[in-house]
Amino acid sequence: MPICLTSDQMRAVERAAIDSGRVTGQGLMERAGEGVVSAILDYFPALAAVPGRALVLCGPGNNGGDGFVVARLLRARGWRVELRLLGEVARLTGDAATACRNWGGEVLPLDETPDDALQAADLVVDALFGTGLQRPLSPDLAGLLHRAARRPLVAVDILSGICADSGRLLADPDRAAQAALTVTFDAPKRGHLMAEGAARSGALAVVPIGLAREVEEASRDPAVARCPDAATLDPRALGKAGGGHKYAHGHVLVLSGGPGRGGAARMAARGALRMGAGLVTLGCPPDAVPENAGRLDAIMLRPVADAVALGEMLEDARLDTLCLGPGLGHGDGVRDTVLTALRAGRGTVLDADALTNFKDDPETLFAALHPGAVLTPHPGEFARLFPDLAGRLKGVPEHGPAYSKADAAAEAAARSGAVVLLKGVDTVVAAPDGRLSLHAAVRAREVPWLATAGAGDVLAGFVAGLLARGLPAFEAAEAAVWLHAETARRFGPGLIAEDLPETLPAVLRDLAPTG
Repeated sequence: MPICLTSDQMRAVERAAIDSGRVTGQGLMERAGEGVVSAILDYFPALAAVPGRALVLCGPGNNGGDGFVVARLLRARGWRVELRLLGEVARLTGDAATACRNWGGEVLPLDETPDDALQAADLVVDALFGTGLQRPLSPDLAGLLHRAARRPLVAVDILSGICADSGRLLADPDRAAQAALTVTFDAPKRGHLMAEGAARSGALAVVPIGLAREVEEASRDPAVARCPDAATLDPRALGKAGGGHKYAHGHVLVLSGGPGRGGAARMAARGALRMGAGLVTLGCPPDAVPENAGRLDAIMLRPVADAVALGEMLEDARLDTLCLGPGLGHGDGVRDTVLTALRAGRGTVLDADALTNFKDDPETLFAALHPGAVLTPHPGEFARLFPDLAGRLKGVPEHGPAYSKADAAAEAAARSGAVVLLKGVDTVVAAPDGRLSLHAAVRAREVPWLATAGAGDVLAGFVAGLLARGLPAFEAAEAAVWLHAETARRFGPGLIAEDLPETLPAVLRDLAPTG
């Protein structure tokens, strides 16, 4: 399972590898420098053909040690290298001191870096702090990096000024730098995939330095965030097992609001049906039946007047999955309907209005939730249920590790007792038992056209469809997020929400196991 790590988790990986005797700290530093140089030459082919001028900015720790190795290897390839150090050579210790001695060249003070040195460089390497940054950058350092980004800027491990655990800025936003390329080692860090870190890291190269065994071991820890891909999705998400009656693939009930409010629920229902639920029924107030009847064919339709009618309907145990929220409306009747649905103990997706109706009394909702429930809020809906957690995300971080979207989703899942799918470019899925899944629609997975009305309603339907087909709540939410983005990528620009269910079959066909 692909994963991303926090700073502490990465340090534990490195320590385990060193303690095993398979590697040394100096060996890891050499491999890191080699990986950075290789990634630079791959990403900038013109610089691979003709050696240029490099300005390498080194910090006083191991990230700076990696920078010394990069400088030495570039010089060996014929580059003209200027190296600037934050602090004094005499204060370097351990592997960083060894790397400095092996560099053997001139070491100039960082705080005296002239703009001429930046302007003359064909490449600037940021090896100042890496994942070890715990405090905001000083204005002078932030300004230097901001100016350095006018040239191709390569960050070693993570761009200085970005918290490796959260992706949040530990620098003045007006002075924050932008990397062209970030080179990290054996596994991405959470900060590469979330918040400003995703936007400012540039292209991301993950190079091996000999920690694969320990990273694999780390992936078994539930506290390590998963980053799902096609190869790691539950096979049940990719196509129906052969044969079986339609009820063997689940029956989803999607509840709708009144007349003129059915579009969102219809899109959710279509998403559930295309995801492979055996049957999907849309339940709506009786006066909305004619409107919905004119828009539905394969999706069945039932009048559901209120919470009492829903309770009677749920006496049919074959209605095993519920989806409530899109276009559901507001008021005490809606709250009663949501609570009635939850009392049935079925797989349940709560989105949009099903969440915001409890903004003044979230504890009532939390008390009714169960392990088969999935909440799918966007940030605004999340803030209505968890205002304290959302407030921490909005605050300016004073130190690292900064509070992250992953932290907020994890706390929300633990507090509510349900799986929380916190939407966004960096979508986080969190389970009450501490499991995390992070899907960042950035770089090769970027899908800006997914920011369209109704896309979240379809996602709720995707989750419901996978619940109906037997996936547990966390795995259903995780797979739905990945398939949602993949379907949008397949369709491309011009996407509207209705295109998502119609494009999904082609994605599933290409991914479904064969043989």
